[in-house]
Amino acid sequence: MNLSTKQKQYLKGLAHALKPVIQLGNNGLTEGVLAETEIALNHHELIKVKVPSDDREEKQLIMDAIVRETNSVKVQVVGHTLVIYRQSEDKVISLPSK
Repeated sequence: MNLSTKQKQYLKGLAHALKPVIQLGNNGLTEGVLAETEIALNHHELIKVKVPSDDREEKQLIMDAIVRETNSVKVQVVGHTLVIYRQSEDKVISLPSK
């Protein structure tokens, strides 16, 4: 799914007030974390994931893996927080037209 700039801006506005739903621990990206991310995306569509890592390359690789494994779209990265979106069957969030 590709989002237009207008749609990304809209999602960034919605994500601003959100708290991170998923937070990676010492074990990093595990199957359990991916499963919880799937559940959160199915329920909320737009979530924040906290990736605490001091190594920029490692953090980027983890964020890319989350986006790839969940078939979601990266909306924004601010510091250690990744904002991702994936439309669910219920279509909780209605995006503006492109």
